[in-house]
Amino acid sequence: MAFRKAVKGTVIGGGAIAAAFGLSQFLEYRRNRAHLSSMEAQEQEKGSFEDRLPTRHEQLHVLQNTPEFDVLVVGGGATGAGCALDAVTRNLKTALVERSDFSSGTSSRSTKLIHGGVRYLQKAVTNLDYEQYLMVKEALHERANLLTIAPHLSVPLPIMLPVYRWWQLPYYWAGIKLYDLVAGSHCLKSSYVVSKSKALDFFPMLKKDRLVGAIVYYDGQHNDSRMNLAIALTAARHGASIANYTEVVQLLKKAHPVTGEGQVCGARCRDVITGQEFDIRAKCVINATGPFTDSLRKMDDQRAANICQPSAGVHIVIPGYYSPDNMGLLDPATSDGRVIFFLPWENVTIAGTTDTPTDVTAHPIPMEEDINFILNEVRNYLSPDVEVRRGDILAAWSGIRPLVTDPGSKDTQSICRNHVVSVSSSGLVTIAGGKWTTYRSMAEETLDVAVKEHSLPAGPSRTVGLMLEGGRDWTPTLYIRLVQDYGLENEVAQHLAATYGGRAFDVAKMAQVTGKRWPIVGKRLVSEFPYIESEVVYAIKEYACTAIDVIARRTRLGFLNVQAADEALPRVVEIMAKHLGWSEQKKKEELEAAKIFLYQEMGYKARSEQLTKMSEISLTPQEVARYKKRFYKFDKESKGFITTLDVQQVLEKLSIQIDENALHEILNEVDLNKNGQVELDEFLQLMSAVQRGQISDSRLAILMKTAEEGLDSRRPVSVDRSGGGV
Repeated sequence: MAFRKAVKGTVIGGGAIAAAFGLSQFLEYRRNRAHLSSMEAQEQEKGSFEDRLPTRHEQLHVLQNTPEFDVLVVGGGATGAGCALDAVTRNLKTALVERSDFSSGTSSRSTKLIHGGVRYLQKAVTNLDYEQYLMVKEALHERANLLTIAPHLSVPLPIMLPVYRWWQLPYYWAGIKLYDLVAGSHCLKSSYVVSKSKALDFFPMLKKDRLVGAIVYYDGQHNDSRMNLAIALTAARHGASIANYTEVVQLLKKAHPVTGEGQVCGARCRDVITGQEFDIRAKCVINATGPFTDSLRKMDDQRAANICQPSAGVHIVIPGYYSPDNMGLLDPATSDGRVIFFLPWENVTIAGTTDTPTDVTAHPIPMEEDINFILNEVRNYLSPDVEVRRGDILAAWSGIRPLVTDPGSKDTQSICRNHVVSVSSSGLVTIAGGKWTTYRSMAEETLDVAVKEHSLPAGPSRTVGLMLEGGRDWTPTLYIRLVQDYGLENEVAQHLAATYGGRAFDVAKMAQVTGKRWPIVGKRLVSEFPYIESEVVYAIKEYACTAIDVIARRTRLGFLNVQAADEALPRVVEIMAKHLGWSEQKKKEELEAAKIFLYQEMGYKARSEQLTKMSEISLTPQEVARYKKRFYKFDKESKGFITTLDVQQVLEKLSIQIDENALHEILNEVDLNKNGQVELDEFLQLMSAVQRGQISDSRLAILMKTAEEGLDSRRPVSVDRSGGGV
């Protein structure tokens, strides 16, 4: 009865909100819809763009030999790629350079949401802030556009906001319903209120104590690095000359014909892979370098004040069983006032983010304190039956959000809530700040400014409704054709369709025969994930130059499970070496660089710190005795340590064969001294960490426990990796 009264109150209270906003926005919704339909029709009339992507070598040749471009974009993140696409579709001769890989920075380390920002709307209402309202309105329009132009990479996602106080139900409902109303015709699906029992049906892991109900609303979700790459590749197919691993080392300037002051007219660039330097000349240079905005601004003018105020956002990845497959969770008020999302993505669960001031770096590292903060917040919302363990973390990463101050504002200390487009006295156009969702409108505004400032021969933006790479020929049932035509596994086919869209057939054609009855083609890189070897070959066509490019941004293996990524690395390097002509030395360097990336930036370091030589052994005497007994089943000679030979001898008794290299890897995870053997103290430290939840699914712990049982009952021993934790 109380729930019904609360719902009745929210409906009555929300009626006034609906009346106030509905009529005022109706005509604008109609105009937006007509504009989107018009742009889609124009795109269809244009027909297909260039079907063959130029190679990186060909792209560099054009960059080096073109007398002058209209626009040179510096930065290959979402905003930079968006600027290049906007420019080239206005028939401007366009170049883009990125010193690392496309989406190697913040654009691949997001929360994976395409959203307007519920919390921004809340601030807009409570603070009567019209600027915040306009920002949300713009983002909701862009959300709809992005879901339309890349349907294979983006999907609507229901997100639950659990309510634990009766008075909050009408309050949150009014706010979420206002979110729907601001979206207007771009609303993905109307939000709704659910009872406590229904909320638990949707999200069984939710803490039920004091739960009174929940509100479900819809936002978008996407594969961020693949989306970024799709924007860049679309620009390339339309004729833009783009190159990753091409660093700007100096801005070129020429004297203004009237004032004599230096005007930016291009950039001196260096091919990071070969070291070759060359000049790219352009009428306009756009600075779209995200957190590194100030570096390029100071390259233009050393006196320029910093406008970027970087903030680190950490995310963790935990197994998919922590959340339903199709329902996210929003914690609107954490212990320190931040917002935490808890989202299903690629069959795992993402939790984040934090918001901590940081220094600008190309290699941000997730800190243990941030990881623990997120874990604690997750525990607050999940049922006590669900043990949230530190050892369940499969990956963790930190992204730097480039908050900015407006250089044109008198109050330079105030952070701009949106983005900033500025033009220096030398003509350098800078776009900074903003959010992933609004990359397209930010690019449009940037090009509008560039066209005006530099008198470029261009019309209005044409990117609303412009289909991105793979989106044109995608259908929800495309994966069925992949299964039927090529003999791919169903899971692999679904993955390829959702990653490459209409280009999935190109990947399938490259897939190798497995030699099995089924699947006919498609050798997996690792057994638990649907990534196949032909994706590595295709990644090279998509300008992947390093093993990190493949495991982090062409596939998402490094973001999903660092142990699985580490296992896949040798094969990834072998395939790339074959197609890129790498020497043995180059292969070793690539393997080492990728392992450092996983260790530092993807959470492997944080995992290793859970088990060190100084780790405490907190076991009861009975537990110590039990684990010693298990240990000595392998250490028959009571040496005080075990080696791969000891493990092999036990497994032979059970008629089990394991590759020697795999055994070395299993023991190396626990070998703290790195002396080729696991000592008793190291084993007890491991079991203590497992007991405390700091480590889960340790391969050695599972192997020894199962082998102990097998010795008694002579049952087969399974040693498949069960996922691991970081």
